[in-house]
Amino acid sequence: MSPRTAPVQLPRGRPRGFDVEAAVERAMGVFWSRGYHATALPDLLRATKLSRGSLYAAFGDKHSLFLRALDRYIADAVTRMDVELAPHRDPVGGLRAYFAGYVDRNSGANGRRGCLLVATAMELAGQDAEVGRRVAGFFKVMEARLSDTLARAKIAGKLADGVEPASAARILVCFVEGMRVVGKTTTARTTWQATADALLERFIQ
Repeated sequence: MSPRTAPVQLPRGRPRGFDVEAAVERAMGVFWSRGYHATALPDLLRATKLSRGSLYAAFGDKHSLFLRALDRYIADAVTRMDVELAPHRDPVGGLRAYFAGYVDRNSGANGRRGCLLVATAMELAGQDAEVGRRVAGFFKVMEARLSDTLARAKIAGKLADGVEPASAARILVCFVEGMRVVGKTTTARTTWQATADALLERFIQ
């Protein structure tokens, strides 16, 4: 059995085991839709299909479960980014794939749902040190991956004159995360694709 599906044994009298990662994913969906403060314990119990005792035995409390859900969201995002910006890929093709992913997540119902990380940053990052560290850490990872990809594009002679990879990476992070905020109200795929293409064309040749 893989680590993702290994059951957790609970105290006697409670369910013998359950899929921890599935419960975390369902809880993540609730936090994503409602936000941290608006999510109540009954919401989490319904989503995870756990009793109050089982949930607390497995995850501790609401905050601990939220951190698990946030870690899951970040891990999924980093995995996706590592595929899109993989070092063996053509760097410009990688950047186009990276933007295409954000355009897709910013369109239609996905766009209206928004980004759990951005929503969390706006709701909690200034108040919760553990959340703040996670959010800041993810943005640093994103910036580093983009900077590395832009540096490879520069070596390949595909970066526009005067573009410095580290500075451009910071601009791209701000752009894609800004997309996720504005995308809550403007979700047309053609609009976002044209905007992403226009920005990328400023950086490559």
